[in-house]
Amino acid sequence: MNILVLGSGGREHALVWKLAQSRAIAQDGGKLFASPGNPGMEGLAECFTMDLTDHELVVGFCEQESIGLVVIGPEAPLVDGLADSLRGEGISTFGPSKAAAQLEGSKSFTKALCDRAGIPTAGYEHCTSLEQALAALDRFSPPYVLKADGLAAGKGVVLPETRAEAEAALADMFDGQFGDAGAEVVIEEFMAGEEASLFALTDGATVMAFGTAQDHKRVGDGDTGPNTGGMGAYSPARVLTPELQAEAMAKIIIPTVRQMADDGTPYSGVLYAGLMLTDEGPKLVEYNCRFGDPECQVLMMRLESDLADYLLACAEDRLGSQEPLKFANEVALTVVMAANGYPGTPEKGGVIDLRDAEAEGAVVFHAGTVRDEEDDSLRASGGRVLNVTARGADTKAAQEAAYAAVDRIDFASGFCRHDIGWREIARGN
Repeated sequence: MNILVLGSGGREHALVWKLAQSRAIAQDGGKLFASPGNPGMEGLAECFTMDLTDHELVVGFCEQESIGLVVIGPEAPLVDGLADSLRGEGISTFGPSKAAAQLEGSKSFTKALCDRAGIPTAGYEHCTSLEQALAALDRFSPPYVLKADGLAAGKGVVLPETRAEAEAALADMFDGQFGDAGAEVVIEEFMAGEEASLFALTDGATVMAFGTAQDHKRVGDGDTGPNTGGMGAYSPARVLTPELQAEAMAKIIIPTVRQMADDGTPYSGVLYAGLMLTDEGPKLVEYNCRFGDPECQVLMMRLESDLADYLLACAEDRLGSQEPLKFANEVALTVVMAANGYPGTPEKGGVIDLRDAEAEGAVVFHAGTVRDEEDDSLRASGGRVLNVTARGADTKAAQEAAYAAVDRIDFASGFCRHDIGWREIARGN
């Protein structure tokens, strides 16, 4: 079977890396494509550039190359309805429809769904103007939680500590700080607790847990500084105990899938639930309609099942015929190496020498790299540049292996956090 993965980041590199091991590719003579891909994927897939907003072009390529499965990595093509265009031409596609992808594309859509389905989440108000938002602040207490309603590349959340800071942040949001994503804003009740991520596969009827992870959003050691798209992650998140995971599946994930079906917008793909573990039990923070980044990297490092089998089963509405997923009984941990200046304006063009970073079993997933055409050097092209990922018997062992690989990389204009996994290590995990 020929498989096409769409996207260019670390998440897509991890998916390509795992799909390259699938029987459909490794044993049955299938071919793996990635568009646009990145330098890290080049040894695993045929990479090429294609305008993903041109649905007719994407469909034409799939028909020309007899693509048996399309895996849409990032959220933007999903919200743009690419999965609908592909399915409309009979092409098996992993990823939700445009209507279902509103779970990530609109915070207010998800909040309204939670109201209808009785899903535990924070109290909120959906605001469509600055005046409405300023008035709504009266009904909330600091710290405030302000979210751009639309897609903001993981950066659309502001957590002001005071009323004055909240008013200034709202003014910035409605003034275009997050572009069209901030044209509407959701103000939420602050939830105290620890965050964890729960993933599940679904074909719209069957729901199958796909593991847990915890991300590190803050840019600096000790969880300091501004929020980012993620500076590292580990899996499993043992704070999400089997009991809490079962509760989250029963009260959050499964009711969401059921409600989406009842609403006539069945959800097919991966559901990535950001959870807050409160004193009242797990509550939904937000949904993403794709694998997390960098959570995907650690999930793929632990996955032992054939990924292609499960993604195709979702796409073909037969997930119920699959056995439960199998994961290694080890911890996987990834460290993000970012370009100086991130999460502000990153310094692009820095030379990277990976040397022997993967010599002892670590895997370096490329997130923001390009190949210089003149000297063939590897260079930074984005904010988050590399995801250095390793496994170990426990979190400490995985951390040591990942940072040993980091130390072997020469990236003078880059930086990373030095404490990924600290919570789990402090708990003795």
